Amino acid sequence: MPSGMRRIGNFRFFYEGEKWEWSDEVAALHGYAPGEVEPTTELMRRHKHPEDRAHFDAVMAEILTNHASFSSRHRIVDTSGRVRPVAVIAHSITDATGVRIGTEGFYLDLTDAELAAVQRRVDDQVRAFRDSSGVIEQAKGMLMVVYGVNADRAFDVLRWRSQQENVKIRDVAAALVVEIQAGLSVEDHQRRRLDEIVLRPRQSAGD
Repeated sequence: MPSGMRRIGNFRFFYEGEKWEWSDEVAALHGYAPGEVEPTTELMRRHKHPEDRAHFDAVMAEILTNHASFSSRHRIVDTSGRVRPVAVIAHSITDATGVRIGTEGFYLDLTDAELAAVQRRVDDQVRAFRDSSGVIEQAKGMLMVVYGVNADRAFDVLRWRSQQENVKIRDVAAALVVEIQAGLSVEDHQRRRLDEIVLRPRQSAGD
């Protein structure tokens, strides 16, 4: 069976006797082989994440009392202890007279989607950190040159201004870089001296 198909499985729940039926795919999501166990309300509850059991109890009370359809997003814990985020979508089953006798629907394993979302969040944070680090390093470099201080002291200046203004260090650094570039002039003799430094022949560390 293609792996994508194992991510989705069907189930049925009948109000009378609280009888459950689940497909092999739903059994597998819970860690069971086909036909290994018979699903019951207690078994389903036991496999809910401890923090989600109160939600499960509330859903069960609602569908048993009002025979309502439901949808839910929660976590299950399989037989190996692995936590799986799932979405459960269900609608009502009716008999020939239109009376609601149960609910049926499907489980959708969200594990890959959750991991992808986490990875996206991590990537975003890494990008933001990289961007922040870049502009902070620029500002530090400028302060080191202008004030003749080392990197730690330059960062102390940025941090102090951040606390004084109650804004993020990155924002202080970005504003500083823009304003220094726009408003701080360099004399010709200083540029010539910098030219000499840049163009001075150097040997690599391994030579």
